[in-house]
Amino acid sequence: MRVNRIGRARKAAVGLSLAALAAGVTTAAGPAAAQPKAAAAAAQCSTTYRIEQKLASGTTWRMCWRFESKSGLVLEDVSYQPPGEAAPIKVLNSARLAQIHVPYDDGKNEFNDVTDYDFGSGLVNLDPGECPGGTIRVVKVPGGMDPAHPYVKGLCTTTRSRGHAYRMQADTGNKVYQAQGKDLLVYTVNKVGWYEYMTEWRFQDDGTINMNVGATGSLSPYDYDAGDGRGWPIGKGARSYATSHSHNVFWRLDFGLDGSSKGRVEQYDSVVSPPAAGQQGPTNKTTRTTVTKELAGDAKNMRWWRMVSATGKNKDGHARSYEIVPGPTSKYLGRPFTKHDVYFTEYDKCEQYASNNPLNCGAGHGKSVDTWVNGQTLTHPVVWMNVGFHHIARDEDQQPMPVHWQGFSIAPRDVTAMNPLTPADLAGQNGQVEPLG
Repeated sequence: MRVNRIGRARKAAVGLSLAALAAGVTTAAGPAAAQPKAAAAAAQCSTTYRIEQKLASGTTWRMCWRFESKSGLVLEDVSYQPPGEAAPIKVLNSARLAQIHVPYDDGKNEFNDVTDYDFGSGLVNLDPGECPGGTIRVVKVPGGMDPAHPYVKGLCTTTRSRGHAYRMQADTGNKVYQAQGKDLLVYTVNKVGWYEYMTEWRFQDDGTINMNVGATGSLSPYDYDAGDGRGWPIGKGARSYATSHSHNVFWRLDFGLDGSSKGRVEQYDSVVSPPAAGQQGPTNKTTRTTVTKELAGDAKNMRWWRMVSATGKNKDGHARSYEIVPGPTSKYLGRPFTKHDVYFTEYDKCEQYASNNPLNCGAGHGKSVDTWVNGQTLTHPVVWMNVGFHHIARDEDQQPMPVHWQGFSIAPRDVTAMNPLTPADLAGQNGQVEPLG
């Protein structure tokens, strides 16, 4: 049930003048040295709406941001410049959250949190401790819950370590090559009813982008009315059964690899066959299929997709691409638009939300992504990713509820000729090489 225990009013205390806020002033949550730096090759937007970060490895990420009342944070003109590349490599035209569909197991409630509840308008203020070493930017929230306080300190940009980027011990001499990876983290927290959603974008120094949504906050006490098979007992005895439900999260990615929207989609499937006569082991053959028409795709064992640049090649002469890497999912089969893991549709500026699309696209135009897969030729493909989580509550979910995450990644495939973090000693080790001494 979408009831907010603190009502519709937000207690905002920004502490900056409206004039300064309107000019796009940011508030620092860490040392000045940790804040993103501007550069001549920045994304095409004003300083206020530009994010630019050079990581310790030498990789620079650049992008523009804006904020909507429904999707919340929208990232645009995203580019990646690893060490050794003379210019930024554009990756995405835009990226956004396209829906959080929440159906309850008892069939009594079903919500589209992005479109029905103006997800973006629930942006909350972040404490400086939530953005360690980074910057909290002030966002003017359109249609916010508290019109008297439209400015929210709600967008964190910071850097975080992720552990080993690589490790390799030389064949002789016991020399170890290793590096610790760094990420640019961009995130917001939006409140919808009792839930608080963390929308996180992680940009790794090796070119990988991770998109995650974490749900936390509280279980709704108004939904402690389920029975066995539709809920789980919370608290003492078996009096309060928290109703089980799903979180089906959709993202919309509009690729612009190397500055062109005319990329192509390729699907790869591998089949393992038993050993043939005279062979030592089984064989595995991988087949490539070019996806020329709109597609509702399903993840299977040894299946994957990539978006291939129409114009760009790396220094080895191979076409640049990004591979789609699905995360763990619990596919919800209750609605047509949730029955598939990924959708590739032809670009239509009116198609922005995966379900309950509120835009007026004309008579007969469907309201959900499944209806947009209707045989069009893909010349400007848009990717819609669906990742589901079936939430069966547990005693540990109160109080407050630990974050449960769901998401996926896109990983560079042939964007650079070698590992972009390759140490200088190994720079010549491209292709067939002699054993390392």
